[in-house]
Amino acid sequence: MSQRSDSLPGRVSSVVPGVFGERLEVRHELWSRGHGSSAPGRPLIVCLHGWGSNEADIADIMRYIAPFNDYVSLRAPLVLEEGGSSSSGLPIGAYSWFHDCVPTGEDLDRDAYAAAVAIDRWVKGNIPADRDVVPLGFSQGGLLAVHLLRVNAARYRAAISLSGFLAPGVVDGSAPEDDELPERETPVFFGYGLADTVIPRYEIQAMSAWLDEHTWLTSHGYPRLDHSVSLEEFADIRQWLMLNDISSGVI
Repeated sequence: MSQRSDSLPGRVSSVVPGVFGERLEVRHELWSRGHGSSAPGRPLIVCLHGWGSNEADIADIMRYIAPFNDYVSLRAPLVLEEGGSSSSGLPIGAYSWFHDCVPTGEDLDRDAYAAAVAIDRWVKGNIPADRDVVPLGFSQGGLLAVHLLRVNAARYRAAISLSGFLAPGVVDGSAPEDDELPERETPVFFGYGLADTVIPRYEIQAMSAWLDEHTWLTSHGYPRLDHSVSLEEFADIRQWLMLNDISSGVI
């Protein structure tokens, strides 16, 4: 992997305090049983939540799609609403990876790069280099599950993007490994709702087209699904995980 900076700072945000593309640091995580060591022979799944959510929300998906895989769920660094812990001990609060809910253009490139580099840096510091890693994300996290491939293609075994969208790559250096991806044929699952009112249809189409050119894509659109997930989608993910030798599929 070529040398890179940790940030590509741009303009000041009027939504979330800070600068688009500023350096970020992942400081909070939620591990599965055994601190990620219960199933060392299977890929570890890194869960990435969306706007206004937290690491506990996205981790709940794992019991539906890969209950026997290890996972770690990361909290986004930008605080929308500070939280502590619930009575059950799970974290609460609202966080974001980006300085807006759905940034566009150069703002999105800069934020996507900064967040992906922060996640990749966390992975390097906390997961053994010989352990296969599969990022799974929803919305902002869905974008980042794919953008991790665009900043460090060799590190990630596959990726799962749920209701994700695409950074356009107009800022130089914001997706440094795009040219390497087609040859790798990295398996990617892209699921989205055809009734999504948050991510415009043209953004979904752009994501699908880009993934089809750069990865080994499996995509599913769900007619009655909005900006959410569904049991039907979970069933498709389980099948995809088995086909790509990522999960046993046993529930």
